[in-house]
Amino acid sequence: MSGPRVSSFFLGNSSGVNFFVILSPGDEETGKLQVANCSGSKRAGDWNLDVTPGMNISKVTVSLTRNLELCLPNATDCCPSPLCVLETLQVSACRGSVRLAQLLIQAEIFANSSFAGNVSENATIIPNQAFQPLGSCPCNLTAGACDVRCCCDLECTPDLKQLFNGSCFTGVFGGDVNPPFDQLCSSQPMEYTPEWFPFLCVQSSLDNTPFLGYFYHGSTSTPKVPAFTIPLQTSPGRLFTGYRQGDPIITEENEYFTIPQPSLAGQCAGNAPVAHLQDFRVKCLTSLESYKEGLPHHVRINTGTADFIQQNVTYRTITDRGKFITESENLHPAEALCQNVTFAEHYTFICKDKNIEHVNVTVFLGSLCDGEILTQRFTVEFLSLKSTNGEELLENPGYQVGKPVRAAKINASDPLGTLNIWQPAGRGLCASATYTPVLFGVDSYSGCLLEVGINEDCSLLRGNVTEKLNSLIQATHIGKRDNSSYSDPDDWVEIIRLDPFNSDTNVSTGNLKGFCPDIPANLNIHIMFAEVGAVQGIPQQQILAVQISYSTVLWQFQCGLSCGSSLSFLPITASVQFIKVPAQPPVRKIRYHRIYVEFDCSQNEVCLQQLLYPLTRFYTGEPYSQCLAKGLLLAFLVLLAVIMSNPWFSKLWKR
Repeated sequence: MSGPRVSSFFLGNSSGVNFFVILSPGDEETGKLQVANCSGSKRAGDWNLDVTPGMNISKVTVSLTRNLELCLPNATDCCPSPLCVLETLQVSACRGSVRLAQLLIQAEIFANSSFAGNVSENATIIPNQAFQPLGSCPCNLTAGACDVRCCCDLECTPDLKQLFNGSCFTGVFGGDVNPPFDQLCSSQPMEYTPEWFPFLCVQSSLDNTPFLGYFYHGSTSTPKVPAFTIPLQTSPGRLFTGYRQGDPIITEENEYFTIPQPSLAGQCAGNAPVAHLQDFRVKCLTSLESYKEGLPHHVRINTGTADFIQQNVTYRTITDRGKFITESENLHPAEALCQNVTFAEHYTFICKDKNIEHVNVTVFLGSLCDGEILTQRFTVEFLSLKSTNGEELLENPGYQVGKPVRAAKINASDPLGTLNIWQPAGRGLCASATYTPVLFGVDSYSGCLLEVGINEDCSLLRGNVTEKLNSLIQATHIGKRDNSSYSDPDDWVEIIRLDPFNSDTNVSTGNLKGFCPDIPANLNIHIMFAEVGAVQGIPQQQILAVQISYSTVLWQFQCGLSCGSSLSFLPITASVQFIKVPAQPPVRKIRYHRIYVEFDCSQNEVCLQQLLYPLTRFYTGEPYSQCLAKGLLLAFLVLLAVIMSNPWFSKLWKR
């Protein structure tokens, strides 16, 4: 060990087991260590032994209690030399007089290198780069010694410089930190420069060299950093005419109302504006070190008519932190620094027409300690003031990309349905996978692993896989629009189901084990949609039909290093594809037609201009001259073959 603490584990039941630590100095002549017995204590010299018992495993920790600072003059309880500790320890686990386990520790610990003395008040003066280079000799890399080929190094004596006087480093690295730049009228022209360079030259001293930091010290203008604000839409007699879908929500200070949201880089941006009538659910990772508070909840929000409303904030405390803390370091509770932070925020905007009537905020607070990673959750939801059952308000009744697809169980007591795909976690097993809704316009592909035994019955396996896939679709109909009403059957389209392989069909596999054909392991969801109009310039998209089909696979038990394992994995997947139906059917391509006096090869399957494609201008793989030469050579060889195959040629050849 090289640190003041080391841990190990004792496997097995620790009931009735005693742990001891002793110092084991080696014999000076033989070098053998002292044989440890089942006697001693949990303290030996400057070492302590701590045992944390568990169910079938116990954590054993050996820690050093002495100070590791280097000794100052007339100081005690410190390290007299850099190698502070060099000792050998033995940790024994005994039940009675029987030794069950033994751990040998070689401790070699150096003193802390941090400076603890008085700090000198003499500060290093850094020259102003506007007038003097920061490093006058960049090749001087070694302190107190002469650097070879560095002629500007003051530590090089004249005798040493004679050894490499003809091979000194040149340029800025060699100490020429103020070389004449190319634009000077007095400098020699560079090699391989165009004849017009320099068209204009600079007549200046080397004090204004581009290798320094500044050039001009006249009057300067302070740059104006634009604030994160926008001007309000003003009109005579009215300051604001209401929000439209997608407009950013404005605060009383004429700034954007912001909530953390993911950026294109994957990280969460804390100053992301909230758009009107656009719901979202986001997760952001943070730690106690990087945690930042968001927009204060006392900020008042513009309703859309130049009036301002206060947020109704409700605070709750998180008791189960396991859903939010995703990673934790093993820190002692007494050593960890904790702070009360925001774990989640849920915003509900109650709207009426184009205005915001109420804003309800639920804030979930919890304790975040140092070394833990917190997954913050932020949700925004827009509801209608006239809604009594929590239906969403949408100015555009059609679907928007990224919104969940609505599903329903028509003619059921509870019409609320779900259309989901898997969101695997951990090992990717189906038993631990969660669900995530299908988002409109987003093609998705997900899956999980199903554990299957080698003696699995094929009929039961087909039924089990089909049940897993059907659990994703708890619905009979899909909403045509995002505001489809459960009471109006015309707002929904029925899901077309193509049944999978019939599990009752007997498929003979003989006496083979671990072999099942026609397993419906792939679920295919095809959603057809079209643009049926526009509302205030925003396209209104509507779902026309939904079809669900299954693809079968041949499952065979996979052996690892040996077939002794009784379990294998069957991957089952679900894919979602959105197919856009054009408003008008596309023009059908015909085999060939003539447009005026030209041939349109991009609109036809047959084009006479490309009959001899390698010899035409359409072929760009090689220069046209080479293609023409190769074509003529090929034509000559074909003509020669035809001539030589003629009977009269053979008669002529015999003569």
